[in-house]
Amino acid sequence: MTLTPERNATEDTPVPEGHVRLTIDGQVVDAPKGELLIRTCERLGIVIPRFCDHPLLDPAGACRQCLVEVEMGGRPMPKPQASCTMTVADGMVVKTQHTSERADKAQQGVMELLLINHPLDCPICDKGGECPLQNQAMAHGRSDSRFVETKRTFPKPLPISSQVLLDRERCVLCQRCTRFSEEIAGDPFIDLLERGANQQIGIAEDQPFQSYFSGNTIQICPVGALTSAAYRFRSRPFDLRSTPGVCEHCSSGCASRTDSRRGTVLRRLAGNDPEVNEEWICDKGRFAFRYTGSQGRITRPLVRRADGTLEEVSWTEALQVAADGLLAARAGGGIGVLPGGRLTVEDAYAYAKFARVVAGTNDIDFRARPHSGEELEFLAAHVAGGTVEDSVTFERVENAPAVLTAGTDPEEESGIVFLRLRKAYRKRGLRHFQVGPFTSYGAEKTGATVLHAVPGAEAAVVADPGADVVAALEQPGAVILVGDRAAESPGLYSAVSALAARTGAAIGWLPRRAGDRGAVEAGALPTLLPGGRLVTDAAARAELEQVWGAPVPAAPGRDGDAILAAAASGELAALVVGGVDPQDMADPTAAITALREVGFLVSLEIHTSAVTELADVVLPVAPDAQRSGAYVNWEGRRREFGVALDATGVLPDCRVLDTLGVEMDADLFTQTPAAAAGELERLGSRRAGGVAPDHTAGRARRPGYGQAVLATSRQMIDDGSLQIDEPALAGTARRPYVKVNAATAERLALVEGADATVRTDRGAITLPVALTDLPDGVVWLPTCSPGSHVRPTLGVGHGDLVTVGPAGNGSAS
Repeated sequence: MTLTPERNATEDTPVPEGHVRLTIDGQVVDAPKGELLIRTCERLGIVIPRFCDHPLLDPAGACRQCLVEVEMGGRPMPKPQASCTMTVADGMVVKTQHTSERADKAQQGVMELLLINHPLDCPICDKGGECPLQNQAMAHGRSDSRFVETKRTFPKPLPISSQVLLDRERCVLCQRCTRFSEEIAGDPFIDLLERGANQQIGIAEDQPFQSYFSGNTIQICPVGALTSAAYRFRSRPFDLRSTPGVCEHCSSGCASRTDSRRGTVLRRLAGNDPEVNEEWICDKGRFAFRYTGSQGRITRPLVRRADGTLEEVSWTEALQVAADGLLAARAGGGIGVLPGGRLTVEDAYAYAKFARVVAGTNDIDFRARPHSGEELEFLAAHVAGGTVEDSVTFERVENAPAVLTAGTDPEEESGIVFLRLRKAYRKRGLRHFQVGPFTSYGAEKTGATVLHAVPGAEAAVVADPGADVVAALEQPGAVILVGDRAAESPGLYSAVSALAARTGAAIGWLPRRAGDRGAVEAGALPTLLPGGRLVTDAAARAELEQVWGAPVPAAPGRDGDAILAAAASGELAALVVGGVDPQDMADPTAAITALREVGFLVSLEIHTSAVTELADVVLPVAPDAQRSGAYVNWEGRRREFGVALDATGVLPDCRVLDTLGVEMDADLFTQTPAAAAGELERLGSRRAGGVAPDHTAGRARRPGYGQAVLATSRQMIDDGSLQIDEPALAGTARRPYVKVNAATAERLALVEGADATVRTDRGAITLPVALTDLPDGVVWLPTCSPGSHVRPTLGVGHGDLVTVGPAGNGSAS
């Protein structure tokens, strides 16, 4: 984007402090010291062609397309200079191609050289129609070529990874891809190979391009050299319908662009949002979108008949059956509501209002994962009712002198936060402290000092992290980021609260799911009402009752685990479930039992799941591509998006709940996302005012003979339900391992590279062994990766004891 200068400089006005004065194409301009010449030209609206230059990458001067004529002290430089590597200087006189024949001729010459080996296969190239090389060759190149020799060719395409393909003959060696990989992502698997005329981009044979951010290299490639395996030869830019959007895969709320053709999403690109994701998105956000057209997609309501089968019915019949069943349950044992964490803030508000106004209960909890009462206290004290103005933000993280992360591994769970941490580490020497069981890949790339903790005992480490950590966090602007996995470690939220109070560091809550922060603000919790109000606050309830025109229950409700337990025992007669995967719960077996035993089950879902298999009524809802709304990201920033695909006959959760409420003689007034958002905005938000949690720190379990303490966490690319039908993306997932340290491996007779079995009385998981710096007596498994579904298979979680031994060894049983 071109920016205009802040002020017009003249020879007579004083030079501002920290600036220099120079002349570009006859215009006098003041520029900050150290600014690249090409950036100063941009501010003046002067367009200089370039390929290697990118505002978020370090200067390289690789393509030489941005040559300009430069004069210093009245003496012209002997040859044109690359404006992307030269910084401004006082008294500099610059002539671009617009005013200098010499600069124009130099640029044309460079373009001619770049096109010598380029195949000129624009009619079949995926970049055709949106190619900087195409555009700049027309604007700044010669009309004919003097080159008649045979062009260089390579076998094509070269698969850099399962989802990134390289056509080497199209490459102009700008090095954008290699610089992004090394500088931004910290994954230097792609590099320049050979020398001279044989120079080319490639990968090491024993080191494939395995990066969570590889798709960004496709987008910033200025030619068609890097292409997506999923999009290659699928469409042309002029055939696509482009819609701005927001990523639904994590709580960062990245700006994106959805490109569709004939009602099908063909690709996603990163949007430009300097405050959030800059110009980057992770590969899950870029490539995981085919779930909208999966074979299991539900498009018609389903009702379970007397013979036990689900039958497609009309919306009228399905809503009537659901209303009758819920009315009977409300008059009996009551209704529990489990919305899940995939919701927009408008849909979450509709669930929160449905629970109080229609079901007459505070039994609602969006946390479809391991959770705790301590977490509820933490959210009320530090998160609910907050705004982006008074919260930790991406900018604060990037500018912080020190950051401590606990209960999260940002690279695996919040990729853009990881990129900001890495940027701060590279540019400013950020001190990053990560509380965890071992040094992860992301910790290495952000220069983190790992505060090793045995699973379940993280609170003790945070309570006494050492004088060096405390001193770092006492610096102005220091930040503590705590993830939702802290709920699995007793006392960790309390220790974070105490450490922040002790040091003055700001607290940021970093949940994994996109809808979690919005669900907190919408009141989809048993102790919180919309807008950060406490259920126990009589004034807050009265305020809502006046707006809603219905009484609000005064007693705090049950949390998710208690709701399921009550459903299994018959205390609750019905459940309304929205987008919940029982496998994510702390005890999947207990969750499935509750869903099976509850008297009446209504499921709002996108595609078939373990819940829909047991539901009495299934009401299909719209995926993100077919609904509008907003996520509230982890910062507290509202991230709005519109409809990308035709939404005829597809309803968002808020409208389904509104219509269901009408069938039960209660109007929610949430028929559209705009209506729900408007009412939530009128309610306003305020800090909940809860008391910071003060729970006892958990203690680590002591393993016996053949045992270890289990550490587990999710990897970014795994078996998540929104990653179905994405084989190219799945091909870049990190391989799952049983991880232990060398001493533990020796004690348990494990051999690096050989298979080991982790076992409980419920089941077993067998994977290859990898050695790392885990504490003694600790074993790590990925939570939800191929061959390693920890909770449904083993029935245990983070901090529990498991039996470990060589695969096939009877002692491990």
